[in-house]
Amino acid sequence: MQIPDVPPQLLSALVEAAAGQRLALVGGVVRDLLLHRHHQDPWRGLPDLDLVVQGRAADLVDRLPQALEHQIGRPVAIRQQHHGRYGTAELELALPPELGGTWLLDVASARQEMYPRPGANPVVSPGSLEQDLARRDVTVNALALVLNAPGGGVGAELELLDPFGGQADLAERQLRFLHPDSLRDDPTRLVRAARYAARLGFALAPDALQQASSTLRDWPWDWTVGDEPAEAPPALATRLRMELDLLWQREPWPKALALLQLWGGLALLDAKLQGDQRWRRRLHWAGRLGLPLLQALVAGAEQPCGLAERLQLPQRQQEELRQLEQLLQRLDTAGVADDLLTASSWCRWLEAPGVRSAVVALAISLGCSSRGPLLGWLLRWRHQVAPVSATELQRQGWRPGPALGAELRRLRYARIDADSLRH
Repeated sequence: MQIPDVPPQLLSALVEAAAGQRLALVGGVVRDLLLHRHHQDPWRGLPDLDLVVQGRAADLVDRLPQALEHQIGRPVAIRQQHHGRYGTAELELALPPELGGTWLLDVASARQEMYPRPGANPVVSPGSLEQDLARRDVTVNALALVLNAPGGGVGAELELLDPFGGQADLAERQLRFLHPDSLRDDPTRLVRAARYAARLGFALAPDALQQASSTLRDWPWDWTVGDEPAEAPPALATRLRMELDLLWQREPWPKALALLQLWGGLALLDAKLQGDQRWRRRLHWAGRLGLPLLQALVAGAEQPCGLAERLQLPQRQQEELRQLEQLLQRLDTAGVADDLLTASSWCRWLEAPGVRSAVVALAISLGCSSRGPLLGWLLRWRHQVAPVSATELQRQGWRPGPALGAELRRLRYARIDADSLRH
């Protein structure tokens, strides 16, 4: 079976390096190849290759340089990064330009997983290719092409492993979880399903939708929203954030996020977000103002700081969300005060406590009632300076000191007020 874009020399080298170990392509490349060959989907390209080897992945990696040189006829530079806990290696191959140039490979040892409790990190142990497929998220990703099946070889029809009916679900263009406890074990699988559905134009199968509804309704995890963020299991904390990061980076995220909300999945983050009908507008503004989209989504939660801590957002973003709460409280009491009627008064008010510009941008994205002057400050007023410099004032007789600084501020504020009247 010819795989578009993949040079036969690379596949031959991988088979040679496997040296008797069962080796298979898994994941998106197999799914997309079948969609392309049998269902007329356009070829989506190959950002990387995911491979699973039955046995130690490190052994294959050690033999790969010699195998590549044998198949290509010249040495190949390989950058490696190993992850010993899960028996995986990330490889960057510098193939000749005529063979596609740089290739990224993820090589993993076949393994099986057991979840000690819902939402925890799995306990892994060596396994077969079939057991490795059984730990995956949806049936259309639990497919494998064995590269070195007996009687096979480059150019021959490769052996397809499909233990969960993934081909049938490809034909129906639907996503189905592998077993009834898939989401109970790992709720981030629902986020991945939203990513795939948005990218591929698939729907969630009826039994998968029922599993999502019943799992979220019964909430099988010991930790619940509102408990101490640090006590949340990984699948409701760091692993959840990692899946959301991928959603922003790789997918048509407005569609993916809408599907996740339709399926009830935003409740994994926060009940208020699940019912939020304004997130599209908020994230639109966040994009325009250069804010991190996940931070802007979290800002609309019932307890933004707690959610940010649970997801382990960067410390700077967590601090900005804490400042946002303080700013919104101040706006509630001071936003309509008589001393906030001019542009310069808003500058004094916003600049005195040293509020970060990102915090003001977050307040704007939330649609607060003071959006107009906040936008004015963020986009124009804070960038304006006095019409004369300190040096010029000193030439006019001003002495260095507090009075000089006060005069510069007065002149700046006068310019800002004049500018705001023109706009």
